[in-house]
Amino acid sequence: MRRKDREVTDAMKITDIIRRCSCCRIGFYDDGEVYIVPLNFGYEIKDNAYVFYFHGAKEGRKIDLIHKSPNVGFEMDTDYALYSRSENDIACNYTARFQSIIGNGIMNIVTELEEKKKGLSLLMEHNTGKREWNFDEKMVNAVTVFKLQVTKMSCKEHQ
Repeated sequence: MRRKDREVTDAMKITDIIRRCSCCRIGFYDDGEVYIVPLNFGYEIKDNAYVFYFHGAKEGRKIDLIHKSPNVGFEMDTDYALYSRSENDIACNYTARFQSIIGNGIMNIVTELEEKKKGLSLLMEHNTGKREWNFDEKMVNAVTVFKLQVTKMSCKEHQ
């Protein structure tokens, strides 16, 4: 990270930033171009590493790309606000407040029923705050659940 003065390394603060993000953008490499898709997510910390869960249709470009290469990049951000550092209305006086996380990881499709339920529950908890969810097998089998096991991540903020 070039701006070490903006780097966030405190694990609790990083988790708080993730908690406040509503969207995770996943970048897939697709034969010379990058395909980026915004997704809602749930997460857990397992063995001191983040695991993000997503869900989507049973077929489509995203699923094809996961099968093609599980290596992905991701980005999420929160608390963006543009403001001027002075009363002069000059473009160079403007800056932005933000908190962001970027990283890389391995994306896999979850096939085991109980892990799919866990992933969907984490996704619903993150987005609603409610912890207890029941999913019947028909509901779970109607979607694809995939997970991102983070291999590299950095966090940055500017106030």
